[in-house]
Amino acid sequence: MSNSRVELPVLAPEAVPCCPPLTSAELSEADAVRMAAMFKALGDPVRLRLFSKVASHPGGEACVCDIQDVGVSQPTVSHHLKKLREAGLLASERRGTWVYYRVEPSVLAGLAQLLDLDR
Repeated sequence: MSNSRVELPVLAPEAVPCCPPLTSAELSEADAVRMAAMFKALGDPVRLRLFSKVASHPGGEACVCDIQDVGVSQPTVSHHLKKLREAGLLASERRGTWVYYRVEPSVLAGLAQLLDLDR
């Protein structure tokens, strides 16, 4: 079995924000529940740092081995990453012994559009 790895291009699907800007229309109950879960997950400083590390990592994805230096133990990092996944903010893929994380394609666009107060 070869250890060589072929890099495939990552195709970002078209970002589809979930919600209209707060100043343009009321949120539906379902959208409010979804967005509240995301904001709640990002409300923890460790989770926000982990999310930022993944979002800003070269190539758009990060191995957990590259982002776990946030001042808490490895099991705590895993817990926080699980919460970010459950909130729909991150996707993950196991490759061998490591897990790689990436921001869900429409998340940043959706959060930005929701908070776009200039409309």
